[in-house]
Amino acid sequence: MKFSKKAIVVLSGGLDSSVNFLWALTRYQVVRTLTFDYGQRAALKEMEAAAAFSKIGGIKHEIIPLPYLSQWTQTSLINKGELIPKLTTKELDNKRKTKKSARSVWVPNRNGIFLNISAALAESLQAPILVVGFNAEEGATFPDNSIKFVKAINDSFFYSTLNHAKVICKTIFMRKTEIVKLGVKLELPFKLLWSCYSGGKKMCGLCESCLRLKRAVQISAPSKLEILTFAN
Repeated sequence: MKFSKKAIVVLSGGLDSSVNFLWALTRYQVVRTLTFDYGQRAALKEMEAAAAFSKIGGIKHEIIPLPYLSQWTQTSLINKGELIPKLTTKELDNKRKTKKSARSVWVPNRNGIFLNISAALAESLQAPILVVGFNAEEGATFPDNSIKFVKAINDSFFYSTLNHAKVICKTIFMRKTEIVKLGVKLELPFKLLWSCYSGGKKMCGLCESCLRLKRAVQISAPSKLEILTFAN
């Protein structure tokens, strides 16, 4: 099936971006997937996962290196001298705990940088659509995952891109349980996912990102839980 609108997808290989990628394949002519390497601990795993998903769709996968971000921030996502916060499943709904966790892994203007670079590439490829993976749960503690952020950056793209590039996210109003259900519907290969803040042989199973994935899969698709590789 041919689609009239071209799109590029920002793809990290985690649950949200991968589900949005599979969804985009049913709506747009996806011409590129992008993964950003900013020195994060999970960079290699994210690139491997994103490449595997891109291969499934037959889409060219491009890695964008951003080494300066690792020089500008002391986030625990990059700085191995800082501990990545470990939570319990019960603490995922504790705003004080999740705000503290978000602050530890915060990278200044990360998504703003990602999307502005993506918008420049999208215009060069004559692709007016940028597909990203955000969700309602993390949008509550990460402002650059929120609906307000997407609206604001789309407003800016109206002026900074000649093709008026627009950010689209199928899952922005969804909780993780709903995203898992959509993933099942789209035949998401769960074994390819990498949703961990760390970059070990297996997902740690204890960071906020791992816990949100585990909880959602346990609730919405428990049969898929054994497919995921967690250390804990």
